[in-house]
Amino acid sequence: MAVVVASAPGKVLMTGGYLILERPNAGLVLSTNARFYAIVKPLYDELKPDSWAWAWTDVKLTSPQMSRETTYKMSLKHLLLQCTASSDSRNPFVEYALQYSVAAAYANFDSDKKNVLHKLLLKGLDITILGSNDFYSYRKQIEALGLPLSPESLAKLTPFTSITLNTEELNGETSKPEVAKTGLGSSAAMTTAVVAALLNYLGVVNLSSSSEDQDQDMTGTADLDVVHAIAQTAHCIAQGKVGSGFDISSAVYGSQRYVRFSPEVLSSAQVAYEGKPLDEVISEVLKGKWDHERTIFSLPPMMTLLLGEPGSGGSSTPSMVGAVRKWQKSDPRRSKETWINLSNANSALEEQLNLLRKLAAEHTDAYQCVINSCSIRKSEEWMEQATEPRQVEIVKALLGSRGSMLEIRKHMRLMGEAAGIPIEPVSQTQLLDATMNTEGVLLAGVPGAGGFDAVFAVTLGDASSTNLTKAWS
Repeated sequence: MAVVVASAPGKVLMTGGYLILERPNAGLVLSTNARFYAIVKPLYDELKPDSWAWAWTDVKLTSPQMSRETTYKMSLKHLLLQCTASSDSRNPFVEYALQYSVAAAYANFDSDKKNVLHKLLLKGLDITILGSNDFYSYRKQIEALGLPLSPESLAKLTPFTSITLNTEELNGETSKPEVAKTGLGSSAAMTTAVVAALLNYLGVVNLSSSSEDQDQDMTGTADLDVVHAIAQTAHCIAQGKVGSGFDISSAVYGSQRYVRFSPEVLSSAQVAYEGKPLDEVISEVLKGKWDHERTIFSLPPMMTLLLGEPGSGGSSTPSMVGAVRKWQKSDPRRSKETWINLSNANSALEEQLNLLRKLAAEHTDAYQCVINSCSIRKSEEWMEQATEPRQVEIVKALLGSRGSMLEIRKHMRLMGEAAGIPIEPVSQTQLLDATMNTEGVLLAGVPGAGGFDAVFAVTLGDASSTNLTKAWS
């Protein structure tokens, strides 16, 4: 029995919040070690004798962490899904991923391959989705166990631990259960994993040959490009809007410098239900002009990205983006000035980090020596450690990175104040200032659109990560 497992990473948008929504602004996005997994296998071991006459097949979607199971009938002619039991736990991201992946198979195959595909689909589809614990807040469970709120405590939970749903009572009425997330892009990682697993299972792509370090090789990615186009389309249609797409791009290709695609590439999918067969729509999407730009980017060696969950309730990215757009319209001169300043600061940080990567490659010993000595000291003591010109150059680039990050934070705060939203709320400012003042911390900020969701830090060497998690607790 063929079983396919695919996984996709979460993301942190380090720079480019808000700006990334408009071309040609770039953002630096880092993929994380938190991953979403999708498992696809046939629902039945063999075809039922009369199954050839069937125009429908069965689909079962299981999410063990949420204790949810949803069953569907899928029309093999129109690729429509019908929920077979009354279910309020429908997952539009997975539903569109399923429809579009099957449509991609029909769009790509000749009549012989379509016969094989039809037989495979008639065995039904059994899809299971699982997300790393890092995607969700387990604060309550950790506290209930009497453990400290630390990475070590989170690591003690069994993988894919059941998620307790937050049910808040409003005016005596219990609201719909909400899953407390940590802002790592769970819907994008989940959509991408499901699309990758299905496309591989159906024979549209072969991902088993993908090299481990594919994200460092931007050529020869034809199969991944198909996954990207389908996942991007499914995610946008499920959300009901065309976003910048950086979260799907990093889920497919890994860490990168990203410039968004033109939204027009999805126009055929947005009007899909005007009578055109879904496989034709998806064929157009696959042939469309995907003009996003992605360039190799990663943190320099001996640096670690850490994320902290402040635990004061999340922020709604769409409403924050709406407020910024409203401010742009009402004060075009000042908003343009802020965006130029932010864009310049983002580029400066990118330059400094690229310079550090170059220095690490060309002067490895000096670089390692500097990182190790700076990792146990506060930034104001770093320059004192440099004893030769190469080391001075490396420390200058480290301090330049810090200066650029402080500029980014300043302009993000100004934008938030002008738009009337908490992009870097006061509580986060205090936390981030204290973080940047900790030994061995290079950078700290609010990722993406900001708010109360999360904070990130980049630390030097090994010791500083441990120092920071102690300081954060």
